[in-house]
Amino acid sequence: MASKTDRVGGDTARVSVVVTADYHDLVETRELRYFVAVAEELHFGRAAQRLAMAQPPLSRAIQQLERRLGVVLLHRGSREIMLTEAGAVLLREARLALEAVEAAERRTRRAAADRPGVVLATKAGASRELLSKLLDAYAADPGAVAVEMMLCGPGEPERLLRNGSADVALLHRPYDTTTGFDTEDLHTEPQVLVLPAGHPFADRPHMSMTEVDALTDLPLPRWPRPDGSYPDGPGPLVRDHTQLTQLITLGRACAVMPESLRAQLRDDHAIVPVPDAPAVTTVIAWPPHSRSKAVADLVRTALRL
Repeated sequence: MASKTDRVGGDTARVSVVVTADYHDLVETRELRYFVAVAEELHFGRAAQRLAMAQPPLSRAIQQLERRLGVVLLHRGSREIMLTEAGAVLLREARLALEAVEAAERRTRRAAADRPGVVLATKAGASRELLSKLLDAYAADPGAVAVEMMLCGPGEPERLLRNGSADVALLHRPYDTTTGFDTEDLHTEPQVLVLPAGHPFADRPHMSMTEVDALTDLPLPRWPRPDGSYPDGPGPLVRDHTQLTQLITLGRACAVMPESLRAQLRDDHAIVPVPDAPAVTTVIAWPPHSRSKAVADLVRTALRL
């Protein structure tokens, strides 16, 4: 590592300059894909099968990656493989890097399409009124292009925006993570508890989250994580809004959801305000490096609303 002296704001500062290794020592995308497969399967045979390759060259590739990085990524036992701390870090970072590469490929192909357009992802059933107004207002713009809608399950709009399948998305904090995106807040609303009509608490003026958590006869639902697994708990497993509302009607669950969704509920549901539940903010989000005029116009239209 070399260093040089630079002058910042009138003061002398010591700036460290990292001298990188030769270009050929850089980690390749192919190596990251190999490592992710092994790290997720924790078995070279299964990983090789998943990658449609033989096991010996896969083992050699991982050994070469370890030599290149100068760290041990895997503890290799006689019966099992375990990630080292360094391996766990690389798995997390490699997933992000591969996702970024795939996103770049998708956006590049879409930019070269004969018919320009923009792909908007949003959770099915959420922000319905806002979405309708946004699409109508944007369509009235003389420079508007075609908007392809991707109506998804919970958590999917964020994933589709990150992997490049969508150009822009309507996300909902705190349920969606907006880190790494450019965003503009569009609407904030309180949350309410949805109960089956006729429940003893249906006529309550309000309830606290502590009281909601104590409803053992109506447990809160369990939504899937990004990897498809479910958290532990007594609540039923759900994947979409329709499934959830039916479970509430049958007296198998309750749910805390944005107040605007009450318009989609039926007479066999009851609504109780939950003042201490976190407010839900609908945001429009897009990749920070986007230079799409269509995305910029769509964002400006959303802000005008």
